[in-house]
Amino acid sequence: MGSKTERFYKIELMIRHRGRVSFEDMLSELEVSRATLKRDLQFLRDRMGAPIIYDRGENAYRFADEGQAGDKHELPGLWFDQQELYALLMAHHLLSDLAPDGTLSRHMGPLLDRVHQLLGSAEVDAAELMRRVRIVGVAKRAVTSRCFEVVCAALLQRRRLQLQYFTRSRKARTVREVSPQRLIHYRNTWYLDAWCHESEALRRFALDAVEEAQTLERKARNLPLKRVEEEMDGGYGIFAGSKVSWAQLRFTADVAPWVSQEAWHPQQETEFDDTGALLMKLPYADATELIMDILRWGPDVEVLRPAALKQAVASRLAQACALYR
Repeated sequence: MGSKTERFYKIELMIRHRGRVSFEDMLSELEVSRATLKRDLQFLRDRMGAPIIYDRGENAYRFADEGQAGDKHELPGLWFDQQELYALLMAHHLLSDLAPDGTLSRHMGPLLDRVHQLLGSAEVDAAELMRRVRIVGVAKRAVTSRCFEVVCAALLQRRRLQLQYFTRSRKARTVREVSPQRLIHYRNTWYLDAWCHESEALRRFALDAVEEAQTLERKARNLPLKRVEEEMDGGYGIFAGSKVSWAQLRFTADVAPWVSQEAWHPQQETEFDDTGALLMKLPYADATELIMDILRWGPDVEVLRPAALKQAVASRLAQACALYR
């Protein structure tokens, strides 16, 4: 009967669906020795906390708390009720959608199969739930399975990477040796924060711009996560930086109720004025992405300060208007 984990699931499913299962029935279905089955039951009880007891009157095994046997579902080491299993299905659906070539779905496939089994008669409902949720990824930039898996493995194994990287702004290809520090998923694509051994500094790499990734035998240089956060998270959006300026924006009363619910930056400060307009103050290191978000609101937002940001937004608007003259 396959692996030990396979047998654990089978034992739990038999007891949950039938209520009581004899030792002989388990032996017959699992096709293992008596000693192996005894060890499996002992392991499930002592190491996994499964509430399986032997009922002498019935000469069978059952769950200790029969009142919850139909509501709780056992995975080795974890307990899920039906609501939690549905939430797990939703998480799988989301992660599968984020990986355009099915990278995460492939790895989570066996787990999803187990969740469907544990839901038992509710399996049709689970499939229906998956069809009734649509996840829309706007401006998604795909990352290949190969790149994602190599980067993840190097990050977890604390090994260095050699990246062939295409810098779009300069239209240039370079080969970098880096020590990965952390992965970031932001606006439908993935980024890697890493120590670049060529520039001797922390850099942020867009994984969709990595043309080739290779794991090296050399150990990665480890930086304190606090340092990575201080140097990379001070800016606005995905643009890193620790030297920041502060922008002050004013949104009209018409859009203020919506903007007030948006998280533009973890350190943003907002307040409503007497007219119902929303005043927002937030830091940025590089204005590129901030300007894009400001332009999204068109005539419903005004840059109050600093003057350089105000001028940059005005210049972009003038350039856009010139296209339609």
